[in-house]
Amino acid sequence: MRELVFLLEERSAQAMLESLLPRVLSEEIIFRLIPFSGKQDLQKQLVRKIRHYANPQARFIVIQDQDSHTDCHSLKNRLLDLCAQTTRASHCMVRIACKELEAFYLADLVAVERALGIKGLAFKQGYAKFRSPDRLGSPSRELKVLTQDRYEKVAGSRRMGKHLELSNTRSASFKNLIGAIRRLETELLVEAK
Repeated sequence: MRELVFLLEERSAQAMLESLLPRVLSEEIIFRLIPFSGKQDLQKQLVRKIRHYANPQARFIVIQDQDSHTDCHSLKNRLLDLCAQTTRASHCMVRIACKELEAFYLADLVAVERALGIKGLAFKQGYAKFRSPDRLGSPSRELKVLTQDRYEKVAGSRRMGKHLELSNTRSASFKNLIGAIRRLETELLVEAK
């Protein structure tokens, strides 16, 4: 079975991916979203979840926010070290949302406009902070202010996934996530032939 499994820090990532993945993946790929209760829970259970996953052909993408962790690379390496403790390390990819998932949304203010029904946000995409939102200290706070508190983490994320432009490159972490999904999808399709 061609299956792509996402191990997620939180439910908002699950909500976004539920509406985004049908737009990215071929119908031949089944996806499963496994949210955890924060980064500590994710890291505590990661090895066991991957090691004991029933489908031996499954591919895994681990997604965690950078938050206040100062170095994306050391965080990614820590998660890759956990994946290496399984027998499936070659079937795993790790992606870090810099600093938070909401940076993906701030990189696509047209999607925010459409998802939340707020007019007049798209023109702000030209502002310096929205041209490269992965650098913002707190994208979630910035999004709340920008949307005048109309953004709710889970419900808003579900709406955003329907509108995010897949080719958007203003958030490098979003671009890298889409690239990882497409690479693993290709692996699964080629392996099945």
